[in-house]
Amino acid sequence: MAGSPSIAAIFGARPPGSPTPSALFAQRVVVGVGDMAMSNQPSVTLSTYALGSCVGIVVYDPIAHAGGLLHIMLPDSKISPDKAISQPAMFADTGLPLLFRAVLGLKAERARLRVLIAGGASVLCGSDSFKIGERNIRATLEWLTRNGFSARNQVTGGTVNRTLHLDVSNGSLALKAPDANLSFNLGA
Repeated sequence: MAGSPSIAAIFGARPPGSPTPSALFAQRVVVGVGDMAMSNQPSVTLSTYALGSCVGIVVYDPIAHAGGLLHIMLPDSKISPDKAISQPAMFADTGLPLLFRAVLGLKAERARLRVLIAGGASVLCGSDSFKIGERNIRATLEWLTRNGFSARNQVTGGTVNRTLHLDVSNGSLALKAPDANLSFNLGA
């Protein structure tokens, strides 16, 4: 309404140190194995836990403040076409196109997208004859290359699991592992 006083005029300014509304309503979206999430809401943090042989793919547009997180389990959907239909995010070949389409649907622009991949470890004791982690990394990197993308940051392989937290408001990404805590800024 014209002439109506503002909230600040009625209640006064927010006291120093008091939380902002977005901090009061912060939301963590947990992405499970074979799942994905995306957001352009500044109060959202996208998280996935315990990436072992799985690979986590983070995509972020620093202008649109839109991001997505995919937690793939296997490289190729041909081993289970029915599962690929019901849960496409489980596989690199079906999950990656889905992730990129979803983030572009949030007004992100292809040329501004920044990509980080993590995981693909060999966490089994003894020899890993299936080399799922290596195959997940290779499938992810090959898909990115084929589609004109590159991973700006890559923390893959090794023998430890990793956890990712993407702050959608600014593109900061925390990567936690038993042997290190790393920070990346996909918003810069």
